[in-house]
Amino acid sequence: MTDRYAVFGNPIAHSKSPRIHAAFAAQTGQTLSYEARLAPLDGFAEAVAAFRGEGGLGANVTVPFKEQAYVLADRLSARAEAAGAVNTLVFSAAEVFGDNTDGVGLVNDLVGNLGLELAGKRILLLGAGGAARGVVLPLLERGPAELFIANRTPEKAVALVARASLPASGKHAGKDAGATGGTRLRAGSFADIAGQYDLVINATAASLAGDLPPLPAGLFAAGALAYDMMYGKDTPFLAFARGEGARCADGLGMLVEQAAAAFSLWRGARPETAAVIAMLRAG
Repeated sequence: MTDRYAVFGNPIAHSKSPRIHAAFAAQTGQTLSYEARLAPLDGFAEAVAAFRGEGGLGANVTVPFKEQAYVLADRLSARAEAAGAVNTLVFSAAEVFGDNTDGVGLVNDLVGNLGLELAGKRILLLGAGGAARGVVLPLLERGPAELFIANRTPEKAVALVARASLPASGKHAGKDAGATGGTRLRAGSFADIAGQYDLVINATAASLAGDLPPLPAGLFAAGALAYDMMYGKDTPFLAFARGEGARCADGLGMLVEQAAAAFSLWRGARPETAAVIAMLRAG
């Protein structure tokens, strides 16, 4: 019987995940099936239970179900605990394990594909919603000098910083999710942004609407990278950053890298990502 995996979301027809995991399986010589499943907005847990009952071994979770997946999991990784959100589920007879590979996917793209060393850098993270929550702990683990989280409503950014600074709960497995090391971790509104940053990550929903967050000129340090988690089109954020002289990247690499981390968790094999990123960029 073929090992079965799926991605749950609403909407989900646009998902590139089945294509990505098919490429990973072919590359590593493994036989599995991976499908996109549309879960009802009020029926995520039931949809996951049905898939698990059909023999599903694991699942990815995308918008808008990552927080529901967090509640569904019996046990959590440190990065899922810190995020309060889960994008990868592993099913066994005994439990549902929840992980969040978004942040490690981002870091692997930044460091491995884009050649950016994060230690000692000043990082600005725009947004404090679901897209931002999963990346805070993996960024902190790289030892930046500063991580400033800016959000339209600063209270959400402050809450995210507080969550990253707290010890783990009883569902967490592994090391303390609240460790911030020597990084200066701060939060505020867009109006509080000051100084220059080596890396600016756009995790807001502004790009989806074709808008630009209210950013000051002179934001980017020399040689800085502007990273938009959205992929597939040139966004107002990237256009602004380019005009400010920054190097630019979209989130396609993050998409593939987070999928690779999930695949490795499920299958015990680490796929090579560069060829898959190139395949998706080619269309």
